[in-house]
Amino acid sequence: MHRYRSHTCAQLRKSEVGKAVRLSGWVHRVRDHGGLLFIDLRDHYGITQIVADPDSPCFKTAETVRGEWVIRVDGAVKARSPETVNAKMPTGEIEVYGQEIEVLSQARELPLPVFGEPDYPEDIRLKYRFLDLRRETLHRNIVLRTRIIAEMRKRMGEAGFTEYSTPILTASSPEGARDFLVPSRLHEGKFYALPQAPQIYKQLIMVSGFDRYFQIAPCFRDEDPRADRLPGEFYQLDLEMSFVEQDDVLSTMEPVLRSVFETFAEGKPVTQAFPRIAWDEAIRKYGSDKPDLRNPIEMQDVSEHFRGSGFKVFAGILDAGAQNQVWAIPAPTGGSRAFCDRMNSWAQGEGQPGLGYIFWREEGGKLEGAGPIAKNIGEARTEAIRTQLGLKAGDACFFAAGDPKKFYSFAGAARTRAGEELNLVDRDRFALCWIVDFPFFEWNEEEKKIDFGHNPFSMPQGGIEALSSAEPLSIKAFQYDMVCNGFEIASGGIRNHLPETMVKAFEVAGFDRATVEDRFGGLYRAFQYGAPPHGGMAAGIDRIVMLLCGAKNLREITMFPMNQQAMDLLMGAPSEATPQQLRELHLRIAPTKKD
Repeated sequence: MHRYRSHTCAQLRKSEVGKAVRLSGWVHRVRDHGGLLFIDLRDHYGITQIVADPDSPCFKTAETVRGEWVIRVDGAVKARSPETVNAKMPTGEIEVYGQEIEVLSQARELPLPVFGEPDYPEDIRLKYRFLDLRRETLHRNIVLRTRIIAEMRKRMGEAGFTEYSTPILTASSPEGARDFLVPSRLHEGKFYALPQAPQIYKQLIMVSGFDRYFQIAPCFRDEDPRADRLPGEFYQLDLEMSFVEQDDVLSTMEPVLRSVFETFAEGKPVTQAFPRIAWDEAIRKYGSDKPDLRNPIEMQDVSEHFRGSGFKVFAGILDAGAQNQVWAIPAPTGGSRAFCDRMNSWAQGEGQPGLGYIFWREEGGKLEGAGPIAKNIGEARTEAIRTQLGLKAGDACFFAAGDPKKFYSFAGAARTRAGEELNLVDRDRFALCWIVDFPFFEWNEEEKKIDFGHNPFSMPQGGIEALSSAEPLSIKAFQYDMVCNGFEIASGGIRNHLPETMVKAFEVAGFDRATVEDRFGGLYRAFQYGAPPHGGMAAGIDRIVMLLCGAKNLREITMFPMNQQAMDLLMGAPSEATPQQLRELHLRIAPTKKD
């Protein structure tokens, strides 16, 4: 028999009754039932119940073991009596009567519990992550993560993609976040950068004549953390394809990612044909370019019902500028003054003066609108709004007014709030869609200049002709995102593979040809020697796993994450460098002067 185990703690069934077995694992918990000891023995695979009675030669040792000790148990498999069967455990029909117990290692008093799932301070959980990872839910999430990644690799292979690796030490590039810099020992005063994404390399792979590249790529960005973004590093399913248009990428990747969701959705419905929603439409309907389509609320422009109306606030806003509009946020079942007042208070808490509303009720057999706005605009306009929105008695709607560019995100937040408060969101499905036709450029108000709106390497719709003659802020990009349940889970585009078009795009954003050649020399040079039309995308593995696990925070699906201050409490990183290390790297610490 093997030195440590003949079976794992999840393998034994009634078919093994009577067999002599050997198990090894951690003591999950010990229960004393009137002198009869029950030990739940746990390993990576599951739990088996061990029984030690006073007549067993292992009983004396069994009395000494404590939680999280590592032990080896030899014993015989026996069937549990019908009343003691545990149907929730795969091994719940059997137990092992212990004959010999060997203590392989002992555990000190635990700084956090492993049995059960109690809330515990995050700093303790991260400092003792090796204990935290023994907890059932977190352990299961990490295993599921590996299965999801394996499924992605399988599906990508079936779709004709080949996995290639790209460098980790590279040059700095503008991906929209701060780089992690690595000082060079051999080249004094120069630095490598950890890749924010393999963007340029994967395009070079296409120029090199390869096709259908992918990799599970580590990416490094010096960003502030939040619930759906970890500091430091993350992983993405990165891919690129040659000789493709936008529809080719979308139609190739939609079944790949749909199948991944279906495999791990545990029966929850998954969108079959992903809607393709233009960016402008997403902003107008949902107030967001990553809409949660499980929320049925769709906003509408109701400006005409307020133009010249008795509600002077909105009428005046509409007269003040041609760009101004009034949007309605329908709220089915929200037709009570109490709910409308709560939404108004929420809006004030968001820094808004308030949130105007109308709610509809039936009085004496007649349907009528109520609230200050309804009184000011009159019965006919109120009824016209209700008809346009398809509302009925017991419903409400809220309003946002002004320049949509300035209020759309607040309106989207109000839509989300109303959907959640009224329990309209169907939480038991995965609602996926594509957002397409992103603006190529945007206006940077702080610097008073035009910036790239999304990805500077995307192809503008209309090509160099549009860049030369169209109003820059009107140009759209062959750029697309995949969204699931309100989270952006993938982003990509058809690339700008023509060197002169690339230079022109950067010129519109304020960069001259010399800057392009200097900062993107490798890519620009490659485009001089026959670049195929190409495009691709990258899907965020961490967010996809978070959605499929039902977790609220990326730390619950990541093995060794940093904390909110971007510190690794387990390994003590970042840490100070020794004077010798600094000398070798030609560096000197210049402490920040304190006021």
